[in-house]
Amino acid sequence: MTLDTLEDLPRPCRQCVYWELDPVSAERACAAGDPGLEKEAWVSQTLLEWGSCGKLIYVDGMPAGFVMFAPPAYVPRSMAFPTSPVSADAALLMNAHVVTAFAGGGLGRMLVQGVARDLIKRGIKAIEAFGDAKFGDAPDEPGCLAPADFFLSVGFKTVRPHPRYPRLRLELRTALSWKSDVEYALEKLLGSMSPESILRPVRPATRTSNG
Repeated sequence: MTLDTLEDLPRPCRQCVYWELDPVSAERACAAGDPGLEKEAWVSQTLLEWGSCGKLIYVDGMPAGFVMFAPPAYVPRSMAFPTSPVSADAALLMNAHVVTAFAGGGLGRMLVQGVARDLIKRGIKAIEAFGDAKFGDAPDEPGCLAPADFFLSVGFKTVRPHPRYPRLRLELRTALSWKSDVEYALEKLLGSMSPESILRPVRPATRTSNG
């Protein structure tokens, strides 16, 4: 994800600063009328100081899903959960979203694996995330929290239970063992296109049926 491809996020996500600011600052940014500027500033700073902090996935040139991640020190909201803090050896997977039309094809797992490959190169040992154990049931659920069941389904384990906001963890060496599963899911969805050709941080200019 770059400042250019940030525009490919779904509009509600493009304007959301739930993770990027502490609760009070986020409320002020929304009241000011353009939280998208705050999100852009956060992405810019994180890219400059830490490096890649998000991945987008495209199907036939269309944005199909994304994830965002960063060290917990860059994510003020990470300290606001009852199951905080994130472990010192882990990066925080802030959110994971797949467009409804592309759900169920394994793209969420591909995105998480892409994050894992990126973080292993930086010497990080694990990914942690706060899941919503009551996703879809509670009227006050924040839309930028992913279901706890999603994280469990892609290999995360609960490290601190909670009835609503469990903290989950994925050891990165575990994520690397998914390669064959991911390739099978992608082949089923898109034919002969390879995972490396679809999972990339920058939108390709063109797309062919063979990738």
